[in-house]
Amino acid sequence: MIDRTIDAWEVEHSASTIKNSIAPLVRVLDEAVRDDIISINPAKHRARRNLGKHVTHTTGALRQYALPDLATLRKLATACGKVHQSYSDHVMLAALLAARGSEVAGLRVGDVDWENHIVWIRRQHYPGKGGLVVKQTKGRRDRPVPMLDALESVLERLTTDKKPDDPLLRGPRGGVLTTATVRDATRWDDLVAGLNLTGLTRHGLRHTGATWMADAGIALHVLQEILGHQSIETTKGYLHPDHRHLAEAARQANQFLSNTPTRKDISNGPRL
Repeated sequence: MIDRTIDAWEVEHSASTIKNSIAPLVRVLDEAVRDDIISINPAKHRARRNLGKHVTHTTGALRQYALPDLATLRKLATACGKVHQSYSDHVMLAALLAARGSEVAGLRVGDVDWENHIVWIRRQHYPGKGGLVVKQTKGRRDRPVPMLDALESVLERLTTDKKPDDPLLRGPRGGVLTTATVRDATRWDDLVAGLNLTGLTRHGLRHTGATWMADAGIALHVLQEILGHQSIETTKGYLHPDHRHLAEAARQANQFLSNTPTRKDISNGPRL
């Protein structure tokens, strides 16, 4: 069997040479992940052959990167909290808002709408050439995310005695929490491996929230709005592949039809 060129190149050169060579590609693909053009950055996961395969946005394709349940999420958050509380909060916000790490970093106190029980995703903060980049979300529009009960206590603590323009979350030294910061400070790969969650990435937290919302029966077009996807085909990647959501759709349709007046009922109604 003939080796692929990239395989031979990896064997020939040192790890540091490979890392430096693909660094620009990693940054470009990181941007693509943030914008949901692709699901994962294959350049980062080159050594993990199972994650290096192409991922399509077909039904159920993105579910494999999600945590199984809330208990597991809280276990992960607790482990991160042993390093610092801000890392625990980052995990909870990213998962329960189904948000990108850069969007969590961009949250402000005023984005939490207690009256309507909504958190507004309005901007992204992430490292770029020359320093911190601040820009609007993908699509250049604000998007509302429902405030889940499991997140309320975190939001209450983070908003208490703060002004609307104050950052919602900051790191131990008051700086912006990027996904790279969380990775390095928590020793993420070792931490998730210790919890039997090997392969879980920080972006997997967004996949987690999106998967749970899809399983909860949130309408596909509403889920698309929550996630900020340009194409509904991307959103379909979170639907369960056995189409269990169709059973609920059928129940709702049948209930609607059973309460709809028939032509006979209408014809026998009062004449005006």
